[in-house]
Amino acid sequence: MVELKMPKIKIKQLKSPIGRNNKQRETLISLGLNKINRERTLESNSAIQGMINKVKHLIKVDEVK
Repeated sequence: MVELKMPKIKIKQLKSPIGRNNKQRETLISLGLNKINRERTLESNSAIQGMINKVKHLIKVDEVK
């Protein structure tokens, strides 16, 4: 069986979820972010891309090479 490698992305939280919709706060927590300047490296898939799209105004996304 051939194993496909998913591209990795680095996500950094830049803004606070204070005053934001509760769903956005929960999305940040599910991405592993809950405080400003926290970073996570995750595999890029459709679920992660959807979560990133919901909170794109609070985070910065970079590709890991």
